[in-house]
Amino acid sequence: MVHRFFKIAGVAAGAFAVTAFAVNTDLLAPEERPRPLVIAHRGLGQTFSREGLQNDTCTATRIFQPEHPYLENTIEGFKAAFAAGADIVEFDVHPTTDGQFAVFHDWTIDCRTEGTGVTRKQSLADLKKLDIGYGYTADGGKTFPFRGKGAGLIPSLDEVLAAFPDRRFLINIKSNDEREGHLLAARLNTLPPEQRANIMVYGGGKAIDTFKASSPETKVLGTDGAIRCFIRHALLGWSGYVPQDCRQTLFMVPANFAPFIWGYPNRLAARLEDHGSLLVTLGHNNGEKSTTGVDDEQTLRRIPARFNGAIWTNRVDRIGPLVHTPVD
Repeated sequence: MVHRFFKIAGVAAGAFAVTAFAVNTDLLAPEERPRPLVIAHRGLGQTFSREGLQNDTCTATRIFQPEHPYLENTIEGFKAAFAAGADIVEFDVHPTTDGQFAVFHDWTIDCRTEGTGVTRKQSLADLKKLDIGYGYTADGGKTFPFRGKGAGLIPSLDEVLAAFPDRRFLINIKSNDEREGHLLAARLNTLPPEQRANIMVYGGGKAIDTFKASSPETKVLGTDGAIRCFIRHALLGWSGYVPQDCRQTLFMVPANFAPFIWGYPNRLAARLEDHGSLLVTLGHNNGEKSTTGVDDEQTLRRIPARFNGAIWTNRVDRIGPLVHTPVD
């Protein structure tokens, strides 16, 4: 009886292994694109140490020694990112008190500028008076290499859209404010269809829900179900099924976890694309609260040279040229 049980269990395990392999092997994946997409996180800006990083850490006070003159979320930083090979530039927006949108990452202006207060409680005109290079230091405050060089560099959403009418963007809504969702939808709905088709909006909560209802023609990627997505995909992804929480979202995978994800890279990328999602490979995660981007050649080489997803990077100046001219 026991022998029969183990025999049946062995057959079942073998059948599962064969099925899982057949469903997930890249040998049967769709034809690959020539290269992955490159997403430049906040355009091209200064990078910083992530050691001990918390949600409220001022990252401007811990930058590495600058290797280029660009600051994140600026027109010039976006130009440099596209010139280096970005396919998509990600940026953050905040509504202002005068009905505009400022392109700026932080919830407050205290870290990067000489001002104080919540970003969305400022007018665009007042934000443009600030020096966004004011707070950057690589030596604990002995020197401030960008101070005086960032005056007036906070762009409005309108300025970005006008400067890059044919470029692709990924816009992050950072709040839970329904009004923000309505306002952003109203602005993007005025764009020509061909320009709006180049824009994706992502985030979670009421703001993104309201945006999605108000701008159904814009591609929206929700992030509220990210944890549920990974758990359910781990349990069911072997079968080729894409759980509901993995649809219409950014499926973001750290590079060191990626080989263990069902169907990674191309079978997974194709399935996600069929359900309106984008597979994005990040840098390594070693148990920290946050994950790095693919910011150096060593990390890039751990990613398949050809796959139908995207690479998330904070150093598009390094990664973009390597992706466009891959080394075998």
